[in-house]
Amino acid sequence: MDEDIVENIELEENDPEEERFLNDLRPKTVKDYIGQEHVVGNIIIGLEAAKKRSEPIEHTILHGPPGLGKTTLAHIIANEMGTQIRVTSGPAIERAGDLASILTNLEEGGILFIDEIHRLNRNIEEVLYPAMEDFAIDLILGKGPSAKTMRIDLPRFTLIGATTRVGSLSSPLRDRFGLAFRLDYYAEKDLEKIIKRSAKTLKIQVDEDAVSEIAKRARKTPRIANKILKRVRDYAQVKHQGKISKKIAKEALSSLEIDELGLDRVDREYLSTIIEKFSGGPVGVETISAAISEDRETIEDVIEPYLIQIGFLNRTRQGRVATEAACGHMGMETKGQDQKLL
Repeated sequence: MDEDIVENIELEENDPEEERFLNDLRPKTVKDYIGQEHVVGNIIIGLEAAKKRSEPIEHTILHGPPGLGKTTLAHIIANEMGTQIRVTSGPAIERAGDLASILTNLEEGGILFIDEIHRLNRNIEEVLYPAMEDFAIDLILGKGPSAKTMRIDLPRFTLIGATTRVGSLSSPLRDRFGLAFRLDYYAEKDLEKIIKRSAKTLKIQVDEDAVSEIAKRARKTPRIANKILKRVRDYAQVKHQGKISKKIAKEALSSLEIDELGLDRVDREYLSTIIEKFSGGPVGVETISAAISEDRETIEDVIEPYLIQIGFLNRTRQGRVATEAACGHMGMETKGQDQKLL
């Protein structure tokens, strides 16, 4: 995406160097986007239809686990439409005036991308409703009997929202999105293509076997695959001659404490806590949070989805339960009697 049509109001609270690194690796067009064929195919239809009608593409909600390409797709849509995109996040919009300032400064056909849209204040949502439907916002000036309502007309724009918790969106807001797409975890072959593309962009020499090794341990997530590739590149440059072989990739991943299934130290601590301290479960998420000193949101949005995907964790009404597969992988046995829930 060209810098002159992208304005970042607020980036995620990540390392700025990591953000620049990931931005450099993001594909710029639909044809360069790898994976998520079911989503990309429908986005292409939406783009072509909007172009033929000379209208902005419909308001779009992208949801799914972190790191699967929601932000990338938003930038691709803007690039394909040849329009401006402004980027912000739900927590960054604190007052109705903040939203009004952003919307009134959009160009005709521009795109507003709101990451973590489920964390928008409910009062801000109320301002968004007329903005999305009528391209106007109503602001209340003053307080008490002298308060006045002022309507501001807006340019026609597209709102693209990204969320890891689509169920947390209020129904009135969710229903105002014309397009809704869920991004799924990536197949290993698609991750290998992404790693090869990133390696080419970064001018990294990497063997085919090393690419497969990195893809296996990337938790089915492109963002993690690219971060691991960078770490492995650093290791190869410092410890070896720069070229990444399967052996070097394994050494690097071992030093990063990432095992054969992509579990890191925090994942293993999470599983071992359930298995050893709580006899495999069921145990409540708040109890686990206190035991491993991680906040509930991190557990639910970052740690648990992948463990559920690979069959290591069950969420039940009584709490979290580690499966037999998890016990086998960890080389542990549950204390006490066998678990009926397993």
